[in-house]
Amino acid sequence: MNDFPVLTSTRIRLREFSLFDATVVQQLAGDFRIADTTLAIPHPYPDGTAEAWISTHESEFAMGTAIHWAIERLSDTRFLGAVSLVNISPESEKAEIGYWIGVPYWGQGYCTEAARAVLAYAFDELQLNRVYAYHFLRNPASGRVMQKLGMKKEGELRQHFKHWDVFEDVAIYGILRSEFLPQGDH
Repeated sequence: MNDFPVLTSTRIRLREFSLFDATVVQQLAGDFRIADTTLAIPHPYPDGTAEAWISTHESEFAMGTAIHWAIERLSDTRFLGAVSLVNISPESEKAEIGYWIGVPYWGQGYCTEAARAVLAYAFDELQLNRVYAYHFLRNPASGRVMQKLGMKKEGELRQHFKHWDVFEDVAIYGILRSEFLPQGDH
């Protein structure tokens, strides 16, 4: 991978993170409702954590193991959240997608729009065959995003992750290149 891929859709732009995003990342991701339903976001969200996370992006992109996009609204360039491809495996032609959207922007379709753009990139540009995702069973909204993308539920994994000293059951979803419809006609 060479230049960072900037992706644009109807209402949003997916761009590279900057350290200037750290303050709003801390503010939005630091909301208990975000941290509670994601595996890697701490609560409370300590100072310096956003900067440390953002500083890992360049090397992960250079190694080809992950791509993290900031989700920005086109109309006012407001930062809305993040969407990522992680565990990218060119050998197996697969990757995991993950995302979070700030609470003030929930229920407006931004997450689905961002994830659909990333899936198109994964299949068209990276030539992946499969993209998969997990969500805590107690977070069905994340599963609805996956369903809107055309991802198929492949199963449930009991006590698969330990989050804040509690074992969490998760659902795993996947989509193959041959199943993906970029316009969301699922």
